Amino acid sequence: MGRGRQKAKHTKVARELKYFTPDTNLTALERELAAAAHAEEYEDKWAHLVDDEDDDADELDEDDASPAAQTA
Repeated sequence: MGRGRQKAKHTKVARELKYFTPDTNLTALERELAAAAHAEEYEDKWAHLVDDEDDDADELDEDDASPAAQTA
């Protein structure tokens, strides 16, 4: 019985959201974009803790330990 009123309210809210234009602070946006353009290159502060060469060696050991490799 209340579906018509509920749908009308939903339609009203959807229309308000669709056509809502908030005030945009263009100077703040310009500052934010300019800062992002001049930001330093990303440096991973934990990269020194990872040893990539050991990862490759572990993968090779796992391949050698497979049952198919032992029977062949």
